[in-house]
Amino acid sequence: MSVRRIASREWNISMVLGSWIASLLLRAGAATLRRSDVNRHYLEACLAKGEWAVVAFWHGRLLMMPFGYPGQSATILISQHRDGEYISRVAQRLGFRVVRGSATRGGARAFRQLVQSLRDGSHVVITPDGPKGPRQRVKSGVIEIARLSGMPILPVAFGAWPRRILKSWDEFLIPYPFARGVYVWGEPVYVPPDADRATVEKFRTRLADRLDALVAQADRLAANR
Repeated sequence: MSVRRIASREWNISMVLGSWIASLLLRAGAATLRRSDVNRHYLEACLAKGEWAVVAFWHGRLLMMPFGYPGQSATILISQHRDGEYISRVAQRLGFRVVRGSATRGGARAFRQLVQSLRDGSHVVITPDGPKGPRQRVKSGVIEIARLSGMPILPVAFGAWPRRILKSWDEFLIPYPFARGVYVWGEPVYVPPDADRATVEKFRTRLADRLDALVAQADRLAANR
């Protein structure tokens, strides 16, 4: 057996075991959270109207988001980079459908798949500043997906206390075991189908402001409860 085949086999084994262990640890961490939800009626109102949402949150608040909407069908966008393969396997173990792509690789195909997922009856989950930033800057893709699909963008934030904030580009939040965890949902954002470039820019700013406000609220509630 060649060195390349051995290395490939070892990589596959590490992927399988690593994603399995990571998914278990995430489930265990979520199970210890002293969780509360604020304004979850925004999500429920979308479902009552037969709408599937483009669920949007900042990349730095991603870790506990897989548990924010239990029982809901959801499709998540993950990059085609090598690290994305590991994240993809973890996401699938947590019950997500996965679309691979980014702004630089496979973007057009991934974009079409996400729009189709909404039409087929699945939420679409996007970090509008991911996967590499700039931090808390909304990229236009999330606005275009909402415009073409006719579905609302549903902003949400997660806050926790006690917690650790990593010194990464996105200031990634990791809650400590048994932390207070707060999910705060925002009012849906509807993008008109005839939105021009200037209108898209306005919605980018509006979504960023709303997400920032939700993060501040989630952090405040987690720290004070």
